[in-house]
Amino acid sequence: MWRLLFAQTEVTQATGSAAEQPAASSQANPLTGMLPMIVIFFAIMYFLMIRPQQKREKERRAMLAAVAKGDAVITTGGICGTVVGLTEDRVVLRVDEKVTMEFVRGAIAQVMPRDGAK
Repeated sequence: MWRLLFAQTEVTQATGSAAEQPAASSQANPLTGMLPMIVIFFAIMYFLMIRPQQKREKERRAMLAAVAKGDAVITTGGICGTVVGLTEDRVVLRVDEKVTMEFVRGAIAQVMPRDGAK
């Protein structure tokens, strides 16, 4: 009788400790399950927001560097004029026959295409 009772106790202890081991290993760090989603989220944000913004900024810098005397431009304030003077950071626009205005080069929003360059 004692042998039967002792044998049942050993079987219960052996199966009980084996059942606890998978539960402990399956409760690993919860961050590892979310890590792929976080990486995918940042990749989507990069390709939808950051990369296009960098591309537009690169095109804008190229446009501002290519401004030359005689170009017709529109400023961010909506003033249309022709470039009559340039420095490294300033642009002088002729907006009327005897009226010139000085702007920061970054205030140029758009360079109008020349008549011959359609």
